[in-house]
Amino acid sequence: MKIISINTDWTCNGQPVTLPHDAQIVEKRGADMSNGGHGYFPGGVYTYEKTFTAPAEWESKTILVEFEGVYKNATVSLNGKELCFHPYGYTGFFVELDGLAYGEENTLTVVADNSRLPNSRWYSGSGIYRPVWLHVCEKGGLRPESVKISTVSIDPAVVKIESPVSVKAEVEGVSGEGTSFELTIPDAKLWSDETPYLYTAKIAAGEGDTMEIPFGIRQITWSNKGLFINGKETLLRGGCVHHDSGILGAATYAESEERRVRILKENGFNAIRSSHNPASKALLDACDRLGMYVMDETFDMWYNRKNPHDYGKDFEKCWEADVTSMVERDFNHPSVILYSIGNEVGEPAEQKGLGYGKKLIELCHKLDATRPVTCGTNLMIMGRTAKGNALYKDGEQPDGGGKSVEEKEGKNASLIFNIIASFVGSGMNKSGNSKKIDAVTTPFLDSLDIAGYNYASGRYPLEEKAHPNRVLFGSETFPQDIWKNWQMVKKYPYLVGDFMWTSWDYLGEAGIGAWSYTGGMPFNRPYPWLLAGAGVIDILGIPDGSCKFASTVWGLEQNPVIAVRPVNHPGVRPSKSVWRGTNAILSWSWAGCKGNKAEVEVYSDQALVELLINGKSVGKQKVKECKTLFNVKYAPGTVTAVAYDASGRETGRSELVSASGPFGVAVRPEKTTVKPGEIVYVPVNIEGANGVVESNADRKLTVTVEGGELLAFGSANPCTEEQYHTGSFTTYYGRSLAVVRAGEAGTVKVSATDDDLTGEAEIAIV
Repeated sequence: MKIISINTDWTCNGQPVTLPHDAQIVEKRGADMSNGGHGYFPGGVYTYEKTFTAPAEWESKTILVEFEGVYKNATVSLNGKELCFHPYGYTGFFVELDGLAYGEENTLTVVADNSRLPNSRWYSGSGIYRPVWLHVCEKGGLRPESVKISTVSIDPAVVKIESPVSVKAEVEGVSGEGTSFELTIPDAKLWSDETPYLYTAKIAAGEGDTMEIPFGIRQITWSNKGLFINGKETLLRGGCVHHDSGILGAATYAESEERRVRILKENGFNAIRSSHNPASKALLDACDRLGMYVMDETFDMWYNRKNPHDYGKDFEKCWEADVTSMVERDFNHPSVILYSIGNEVGEPAEQKGLGYGKKLIELCHKLDATRPVTCGTNLMIMGRTAKGNALYKDGEQPDGGGKSVEEKEGKNASLIFNIIASFVGSGMNKSGNSKKIDAVTTPFLDSLDIAGYNYASGRYPLEEKAHPNRVLFGSETFPQDIWKNWQMVKKYPYLVGDFMWTSWDYLGEAGIGAWSYTGGMPFNRPYPWLLAGAGVIDILGIPDGSCKFASTVWGLEQNPVIAVRPVNHPGVRPSKSVWRGTNAILSWSWAGCKGNKAEVEVYSDQALVELLINGKSVGKQKVKECKTLFNVKYAPGTVTAVAYDASGRETGRSELVSASGPFGVAVRPEKTTVKPGEIVYVPVNIEGANGVVESNADRKLTVTVEGGELLAFGSANPCTEEQYHTGSFTTYYGRSLAVVRAGEAGTVKVSATDDDLTGEAEIAIV
């Protein structure tokens, strides 16, 4: 088998593009465009074309095109003949190129129809947003994703290889042959988040039909005693992640996914929930390499729609093929340890929905008996459904006007839920505590291998007696609840982890997690709000106070951590979101704010914290739930936190300093050398002469690139009319980011300037 990248030389609506490509991110946003869920972007119909020559020797082969992701309603044609229609925007699919003209030019056409909005609760992107590959296969031979490798045992290490055709396999000098056989690997290194060791299986069938498959030797077991990876109890320090790539929109690059996983791991996470759709191949590859567990999720909805034009219209005819696509694709990824069959679906409270739940679980087990199946279950939503007050209704129930109820009334069920959640707040954690809701949810939760609870931490202590054999975790939780949640994770063996909403910020669900100084309701904020504002790491990859609070709670910080709520809004109280416990950032550099009130948070797992400003103590405080709060006056210079144990002994200290000297534009590539065509991230900051980022001197900058291509430039400003593809953007708290694709040779030069300041940097192409 030969695999060929065919991501270059495409057009989209007649304009040259390189894949992956998000056609929606360049569209003009507006207050009249859809809703805040999409980030006020319009949709459209996008026609992609690629002309290529099929060599004459391919005539004896089977030629497949693999699309990793097209959003959405993709129609694939070859030379004018329709070959395939694929509705779901998040599963990959293969198309056999029937009708190729060998030795001649051929035109491959893909039409992505994302014109009917709203169809998603977040920013989806449009078009061929993930890579495309050409597979040249021997007739009757190996097919992509057809060979499965699983761990039979770890002591000794035995792996099982299964294939629809007879193959020869070799791993580290150990070989076997057949359609199903086992290999014993001597002195094997096991895969885990701490030791992500990967093997390569060399697979051959017939004459010259080969493939190489990376895999890990890893065993998952679970019971009410806990979740065990390779026999070791494992607690999931998890975060929910949406699929977009921040300023790149929905376009999925391997370098972007690698960077995201690396930053998440550096900040203490060991698990990701791909919410609420299958993860990209690139994300899973990065998780395999770096050691990150994955909860791989199928859908955000079943047959009841959450938006008028979403996948609920296609679920009943497509769910089986889409679940199969996800499981078969991801089977060999050791990072994937959980399959999730949905998110906050109310249907299992009804007999029809419970039946679908069981069918989904059975299909996952049939395709893969090695992994547990879960679901992100919102007990409140199921309880409302059982009472006849379902938030999400069957969109196929027409009214007299021929439109669904949701379409005619213009309702957005997702928005309704967010409104309820915003008013209920953290009280939602107790909404599933009643015996009535327990009775409604038990048939479904007990059918899962591991139950996922969304915002239902009040049930954690109850399950020890109510459901002593149930294994569960927090599949979606408020970041500010991490301390109390983690105490329960450590206390109750059957509670195996926590996934906060969210670990990484995302486009759409405008302002749902934001603290705003301009007022407004803390949900679905009006145009030009763009970002959710819910991530403890922003879209540039910068951790905030909430992120460091979590890593402190997890016991991963050696010294106290200082975070400061913005001091440049004196006298203004922000409107707060239930999905964010603080807007503190890791900065003590606020030009022009001397004397303003400063709220300084210090996170520590010690007994006592002292705060000093410019060497002078402003007091000591007892640490409660790993946090202290000091109200002081801002003074530029140095703020220091000192931690003490219960006996008064100093155990650690840390500090933040202000920017000093003239401000400048600092262009700081994350890599100094790149390969031709490689993607590189380039932070562009407003800094003092001492190299410290200044949080209160933002400027609109313009970035230019020589020797490469500027893919995007932007900041983490959640409310802006600026767009990431223009090359000009205003910094936010002193920071912005450029994403650049290197040319073929020489040097990439990145320059950033405004009317007064200029910064530049060079990156060698090697």
